[in-house]
Amino acid sequence: MAPLASPDDIEDLDGWTLHRLRHSALTHDAEDGTSTPMLLARSRHASVRSLERYARPGVDSVARHVAERDPAARRRR
Repeated sequence: MAPLASPDDIEDLDGWTLHRLRHSALTHDAEDGTSTPMLLARSRHASVRSLERYARPGVDSVARHVAERDPAARRRR
């Protein structure tokens, strides 16, 4: 899980709110395979349902996740 960046570290924040940055960070962490308990702790959400609004992995990320865990694909390697 990558550390959160300081606004001083980001060159162009036009159009980015703290809410949008938070959503983006949690989504990237989810796409990178961060566990649900860790995402809950980092976001300080009490329930998975609340977390679902923030951590929404993209289609490509889900496809990559499935392909990496496909037993048939592993046997072909």
